[in-house]
Formats: sequence, structure tokens, C-alpha cells
Amino acid sequence: MLPNFKRSEAEPAKSPTAAPSQGTPAASSAPRPTNAPPLRAMGERSSPSVIGPDLIITGNLASKGEMQIDGEVQGDIRATNLIIGERARITGTIIAEEAIIRGHVMGSIRSNRVMLQSSSHVEGDVYHQSLAIEQGAFFEGKSRRSDDPMAGIASPGAAHAAPAAHSNTVPQPPPVLTPSPG
Repeated sequence: MLPNFKRSEAEPAKSPTAAPSQGTPAASSAPRPTNAPPLRAMGERSSPSVIGPDLIITGNLASKGEMQIDGEVQGDIRATNLIIGERARITGTIIAEEAIIRGHVMGSIRSNRVMLQSSSHVEGDVYHQSLAIEQGAFFEGKSRRSDDPMAGIASPGAAHAAPAAHSNTVPQPPPVLTPSPG
């Protein structure tokens, strides 16, 4: 029998009769309001941020969650979980807890877990705790195992400020620009 998805507001919610109760509390079977957000299972990730195949980004990307890139990025990428699609082209450093590479990467990868799938083409060094390379993957560079491959990496804004603070050189004045006669 097919379920009836449309109910009138006055009709009470019916509990499912086909599935036996498996120790679920009675309060969980209460009807949810129609405008309530969908339920998430415990530990379920939010939807990934996706860079489509027709998008070209020049600049750095940062995400606190999952990111999938199918387009082109010319810049550094930071994410918790990163998937580089088969047609993606990345020129820059990748920093992620977990990185699955299916496309083209020119630059270093720093990740706890790295998987280079058969369609991947990586030219750069890989710093990792765990590395898997499928048959057919292209990898040219150094593989460096590290207990913490992301240690000592400054946040994007701090990387430019730190070297200047410890420099022993005398700062140079900015160049003087003169307008051309015209």
C-alpha cells in the first residue's frame, strides 16, 4: 500500500503500522510542524559547498565543512573535507583534514588523509598521516609522512604579518609615483 503524503490540517498524524517499534520513545512519534526544518541524523554532515565545472576562481578559498570542487581554482584551499572532481584544475596549496583527489592539482597538499584516485594528476609534494594512491593515478613530487602534517601552518592573514615582525632589515619608503603629463 502506498503512503498518503497529503493530509489535511484537521487529520491527526497516523503512526506507521508496517514498522514495529524498536525501543523508540513515544515522544518521538509526535507529529512535526510542517514548517520545521528536516531532521538530521546524529553526526550527519551539512551539505558540501560546491564549485561547479563552469566556475573559475582566482583567490583563496576556506571552508569549515566539506567542499567539492569541479571547476578551476587558482589559489590556496582550506577545508575540513575536500573532494577535487575529475575535471577540476587546482593551482595552489591544499590544506584539509581529508582530501580526495580525482582531478588535476599543481601545488602541495597537506592533509591527515589523502587519497589520489585513478583519475588524479598531482604535481607537488604531499604531507600526510595516511596516503592512498590508486593504480593509474599520476603523482610527481615528494611524499612526506608526518604525525601532524598541518602543524605550524599559519592562518591566511597571519602568514604575511609574521615574517615582517622578525625581519632585521630597515623598511624602505614606498616609491613616489608622479603623474605622466598628458
